[in-house]
Parts: sequence; C-alpha cells; structure tokens
Amino acid sequence: MTETTEYDVVVLGAGPVGENVADRTRAAGLSTAVVEAELVGGECSYWACMPSKALLRPVITRADARRTPGLADAVQGPLDTAAVLAHRDEVTAHHRDDGQVTWLESTGARLHRGHGRLNGPRRVTVTAPDGRTHHLTARHAVAVCTGSRARLPDLPGLAEAHPWTSREATSAERAPRRLVVIGGGVVGVEMATAWQHLGSRVTLLVRGDRVLPQMEPFAGDLVAEALRGAGAEVRTGTSVRAVTREADAVTVELGDGERVTADEVLVATGRAPRTDDIGLDTIGLTPGDWLTVDDTLRVPDHPWLYAVGDVNHRALLTHQGKYQARIAGAAITARAQGVPLLETDRWGAHAATADHTAVPQVVFTDPEVAAVGLSLAEAEAAGHRVRAVDYDLSSVAGAYLYADDYRGRARMVVDLDREVLLGVTFVGPGVGELIHSATIAVAGEVPLERLWHAVPSYPTISEVWLRLLEAYRG
Repeated sequence: MTETTEYDVVVLGAGPVGENVADRTRAAGLSTAVVEAELVGGECSYWACMPSKALLRPVITRADARRTPGLADAVQGPLDTAAVLAHRDEVTAHHRDDGQVTWLESTGARLHRGHGRLNGPRRVTVTAPDGRTHHLTARHAVAVCTGSRARLPDLPGLAEAHPWTSREATSAERAPRRLVVIGGGVVGVEMATAWQHLGSRVTLLVRGDRVLPQMEPFAGDLVAEALRGAGAEVRTGTSVRAVTREADAVTVELGDGERVTADEVLVATGRAPRTDDIGLDTIGLTPGDWLTVDDTLRVPDHPWLYAVGDVNHRALLTHQGKYQARIAGAAITARAQGVPLLETDRWGAHAATADHTAVPQVVFTDPEVAAVGLSLAEAEAAGHRVRAVDYDLSSVAGAYLYADDYRGRARMVVDLDREVLLGVTFVGPGVGELIHSATIAVAGEVPLERLWHAVPSYPTISEVWLRLLEAYRG
C-alpha cells in the first residue's frame, strides 16, 4: 500500500540537526515531517559526542585528582572499566530512542521511520522497515540533515579486517588488550586517550608530523606528550600499507615494512557525507558528494532544498550543526511566509556567519584543547597582518591552584590592522570552560581596548586573558 502525505517541510535525518530544524519550523506553525532510518537522536547521542565524553570524563577527572595535593594518593589505582562502560550505556540510553521520540513528537512533528530518498523536487519516498513505501511532498522545503559517516581509506585488506570506526570505538563492550589507532585528528586522539586509560595498550599512527594538525602546533605537541606519558606509543610520519586479520589478531603493515599487531584497529581518518543513497541523482546532483550551500543553508539552484549540519562540510561539529539548524529553520519559515529575509534579520538570524569566523571546538583529551577562529598559520595564509601572543598557563594563579604541576599554554591571534582577535587557543586541564569567552571575543569582534576592561575573576584560570592583553600591550 502506498500513501502520499503533504507537509510544509520534510526533514531527512533525526539527529540533533534535523531535530532542531523541525523544532523551529513547527514552532512557526509549519507542518513538518522527519524521516529517520536509525535512532532518533542521531550519531551524537549514540556513537559520538555523548558516549565518547562518557568514556573520557572519568579519565580527565582522575587525572585532575592526581594533580591535587591531599587527593592524589587516593586515586592512584586503575579506573573501573566495567563501571565506566556501564555509565556510557546509561548515557546512550542503551541505544533506545524512546525519550528522543517523545521529545520530537512533543514538537508536533510527524516521525516517519525508514529510509528516505528524494524522488524529484519537493518529493521524498520513505521505505519503512517492513518494506512499505510512503510518499511525502513538501510545500516549501526539504532539509537534508543526514550527517556524515567514517571514511575508510582504500587499504589492502582493511575491509576484510573489520576495523573499528568511531562507532565501534565508542560502543565497545570491553577494552581490547592492544589497540592500533590510525589517524591523529580529534577522534584519533580522544579515543586513544580513553582506551589507553581504560586498560588498552594503544599505538597511535599519524601520517603527518604531529597530532591535531589543524590546530596550533603546541596543541598537538602537548597532547602527544601526555599520551606518551600515559603509556601510549605515538608514531608520527608513519603511513599504513595494508591491514590483515587472522583469528583474534589484526596486523597493520607500515610503509617501511614494519608490522604492528593488535586485537583491534581503529580507523579515524576523516568523514564522508551520508548522501550516497538519498536520491540526489533525481534532482541533478551527484550522490556521495558534500552539498554546497549559501549562508541560509540553501542549495544553489534548488530554492526548496536545504542541507544542514555535517552534510554541507562547513563545520563538522554538533554545536555548529545545531546553530545552522536554527538559521535554516528561520530562513525556511521566512520564505514560507513570504517575508523578505532582510526585513526580519535584526539578529542576523538567517545567515550562518559563525561558520566562517568563529567556530569553537574542544578536544576532550588530557590536557584539553579549546580553540576558536583562525590559527596563526591560517590567519597568515588568509593574508591578514597578524601577531601571535602566547602565555604559559601555569603562571596564572588559578592554574597553580588547579594543580601543582599544571602544564598549559594560551595563544591569541591579533589582527593588527583592526586590533581584534581572529583566533584563540588554550591547552591545559579545564580549558574547555574558557572557550566561550574566546568565542564571544572573536564572533563579536570585540576591540582589544574594550576587552582590556573585561576584568577576570581572581584566582581563576580566566586571568590568562589579562596576561595575554598585558603581553600584547608590552
């Protein structure tokens, strides 16, 4: 039996991005359908942000405790890995999405479970798990919020070796005795940190000359040093030639012919868009491609089509995707109501400008890395006349109280022509909570002469702002 239903808006994907698009369009009175083939709540809730941070939080808490006089001796033992994994399972609701479904339905959106594919302009065909099809028509907009998946390199034997991706790394039921991690980006270093402290012997293989290559060099240096200090082996400048699995062991052959054997191998070498089977060919677009959008998240030459979150490759971060969802929801609503965007855009509500200038990110390793905006190298490559101002975080009173042996560093990248910040990076225990102040400074283009009068509380690590500004003024 085939049924056709018309809505104002159809959303493909019920992760945090799709949920937020639907919430905004429903709040504006637009009828909205959401199509999801897996779990409502998406990658972040079950295989990425939430479970990974549930694995990392005990690691970071114990590390902080071990740096605290009067407490250090009490926390020298190993983590209770079984308890950590059990808490991870609670955080992910044991991969049940009942609560997320209840919330989505409370917005008034209609959930369609199944695989959704475009079938021409404004049309979506949903194939339900039982094989039945349902045709949806969108009066105003279709929003593609299907996210991204792990990208596996074309290595001989890799597919047959059944490697871990980020999904397996965050949902594993036990710690492998030996784990090889291929890739030194955020997923690679976070999962290397988690599993090394949960009982695995980790070998991290990095093709380039440092981990976290997109960030300031000192960030990767400090994270790699900490991983080595925890017992992990970090190899930079290392390529992988092939992977094989025999019985219960997997062997990774390196570019120089050396072989590394482990129980599991995690491949963390990037992401690919989930667009290969959503019907892009029916509207003249290429399946498997990232979708290009303008700042309202609309796909050029397709005035009814929006691509929001990872799928547009602007910023592959959950918080940026949710920000884009708010923008897209407002833009869809304004256009559906026939309201010119500029007339209602007092808050810049219809343009995702933060994707260009002020994208914040926290890497939840020990030490943490928090960054927003441009690195020094990126600012120079973009043609800005800049100056980097560095400060040793251990010299700040709040950091000294945080831990006797606190190690960290801060950098702000200053646009010398306008005297505003283009980027800020912090590395050290607890710095994740500093990044929103930096995001406000970068996004708001706060002049340094005004930032000078934003007085940090004493004694907190935030006092680093005063020290950076003092260093800049000379």
